[in-house]
Amino acid sequence: MTDLYQSQRAMRALRRTAMQRGVVAILDVGTSKIACLVLRFDGGDPAADSDGVGPIAGHAGFRVIGAATTRSRGVRFGEISVMNETERAIRTAVQAAQKMANVRVDHVVACFSGAEPRSYGLAGEWDLQDSVVSEQDVARVLAACDVPPLGEGREVLHAHPVNFALDHRTGLGDPRGQIGNRLACDMHLLSVDASVIQNLLYCIKRCDLELAGIASSSYVAAISSLVEDEQELGAACIDMGGGSTGISIFMKKHMIFADAVRMGGDHVTSDISKGLQVPMAVAERIKTKHGGVHATGMDDREMIEMGGDSGDWEKDRRQVSRTELIGIMRPRVEEILEEVRARLDVAGFDTLPSQQIVLTGGACQIPGLDGLASRILGARVRMGRPLRVQGLPQAATGPAFSSAVGLCLFAAHPQDEWWDFDIPAERYPARSLKRAFRWFKDNW
Repeated sequence: MTDLYQSQRAMRALRRTAMQRGVVAILDVGTSKIACLVLRFDGGDPAADSDGVGPIAGHAGFRVIGAATTRSRGVRFGEISVMNETERAIRTAVQAAQKMANVRVDHVVACFSGAEPRSYGLAGEWDLQDSVVSEQDVARVLAACDVPPLGEGREVLHAHPVNFALDHRTGLGDPRGQIGNRLACDMHLLSVDASVIQNLLYCIKRCDLELAGIASSSYVAAISSLVEDEQELGAACIDMGGGSTGISIFMKKHMIFADAVRMGGDHVTSDISKGLQVPMAVAERIKTKHGGVHATGMDDREMIEMGGDSGDWEKDRRQVSRTELIGIMRPRVEEILEEVRARLDVAGFDTLPSQQIVLTGGACQIPGLDGLASRILGARVRMGRPLRVQGLPQAATGPAFSSAVGLCLFAAHPQDEWWDFDIPAERYPARSLKRAFRWFKDNW
């Protein structure tokens, strides 16, 4: 197994140490931007007061004292493609945030998109030795979950217990201290491409920083964008980034499915660049200022000045109608949404009691996108903005910062995961899983 799996417990310990020292950095490594927030904690570990194997608690206990963003370089589809460029961009963002906060940061909690996430639903049962459920019993029932073969080069990123059943009572968030005879557990496991994580770990190490936690962007974006009722009743969060679009489904305040589509806002920009034969920077400006997905009669008459610096005056002074621009943008946006719809259908989203969909991420700000999305996805759609956290600058309150704000909440109040429990040695899963679980024996 790679370093990630072996060091999950060590990362949790580092996070607690950093919180006790009072300062930790948040790093959102995206395709279009790298955002860094510096958090100051009031002292202690707020997670110690949370309700154990349960949902993430409120967001008290920290404030943002530094924030910076820089253009992302060397990242494609949410994955590092040029190490030196990404290292330079991360250093720039972290140094600017440190300067604003006037404090040095050693520990970071990072999130990333892409890496081809796959979701698995696992189940396990355990007969209790004593009638009262103890911490050890929870660890044993988690160990009893049969893990499917993840495939070569795959790594587990998240492993959340999402439901416990004690005898005939189900829907328990935390069974510890309750009385019964047989404990059952349902767990959601998210695996990703190991090489993507190893590249990110190595890049952060090269920046002279220590990693105190790692999370999937689609997971943390949903934490900050979905309101409590949506997390409880069932909702999907579509995090539309620059290079990839993350999908996560929440139910009973737990993530039960996650996936990613390898398309995002940068692909729309690229289409404009090729269709209008302008540089990417000009295409991005036109998309941001004049973009949309619904053409009206007015748009035929609205002419957009192309601008440019090619040196050819005639070419640089060209004009196109807004209708033509929308005609280039709409097919790609529809393709992204159709792909998202296919992933939601595979997950069985249409069987959930509530079918709310929340769009967030920088690329969701195209005018008219929510109306188009509700037609294609066939459900209620709203635009999601991140929760307001103390000290967050006004510039970082838009949908593009959902992942960064969600990562703050994840850092302050991480949900209990598999590696937070001491898995007993005699309960290793049988058959071919012994090899996969050898790391328990080696490292725990």
